[in-house]
Amino acid sequence: MEAGHHLLEGGEPDRAYELLGTASEWLQDRGRVREGLGILEPFLAERVLRALKPELAGRLLGTVGTGHYRLGEVEKAIGCHEQALVISREIGYRRGEREDLGNLGLAYADLGEVEKAIGYYEQALVISREIGDRRGEGNRLGNLGLAYADLGEVEKAIGYYEQALVISREIGDRRGEGNRLGNLGLAYADLGEVEKAIGYHGQALVIAREIGDRRGEGSDLGALGLAYARLGEVEKAIGYTEQALRIGQEIKDPRIVRNASAQLEELRGSSAS
Repeated sequence: MEAGHHLLEGGEPDRAYELLGTASEWLQDRGRVREGLGILEPFLAERVLRALKPELAGRLLGTVGTGHYRLGEVEKAIGCHEQALVISREIGYRRGEREDLGNLGLAYADLGEVEKAIGYYEQALVISREIGDRRGEGNRLGNLGLAYADLGEVEKAIGYYEQALVISREIGDRRGEGNRLGNLGLAYADLGEVEKAIGYHGQALVIAREIGDRRGEGSDLGALGLAYARLGEVEKAIGYTEQALRIGQEIKDPRIVRNASAQLEELRGSSAS
């Protein structure tokens, strides 16, 4: 980081960004998002942004946009990703264009503008297929599944999840495979096919434990707790939900803790009555 700041002060923004951009991504991935964004703030000055190579300027804006998205500052994220998209298209950087479109889809989905999100995901999917990026193709199919699930079109969502699952298995993407299985479990639960849902969540849980994905493990355990609760198997549901809560507390994931705590309160109340 120190070397990066010296290079920036010395008028070498490209070399500086190669160092500081990587540092920012490292910090953001470890939950230190504001710190990561702070490192990149000097690059957002107009004179510095213009001095960067276009590809690096696009990457910078994408990284900053992702940081704002993680902080819940979705409108700011959209502004950054839109600027990055313009650059990617100007220089013909298709992989960057695909990333920018996908990020815009995520942001609009977060705002509840699901149909707008679907439009961005579909454009990103086309590019992923054009450039032969199977992982990107799987991710966009998964995003489309989530979007259609949000619209209540569960059967359509399942079709996208199944396509994404095939790709994850073909390329050996175990994390992606676990995510798709979990999504399928949630979809079948929505359709009332609870035992089928349990089968998918069980497979997802095995993968999460194999790859050490604690957040995924907590989510899968919570989903299994909900599924068994729907079947009326309260003790089993409590057991899974308690495991989910412990993991949520260990990894300090407020979403898992909140959901598991609420579910346990409801389960114990029904058990006592």
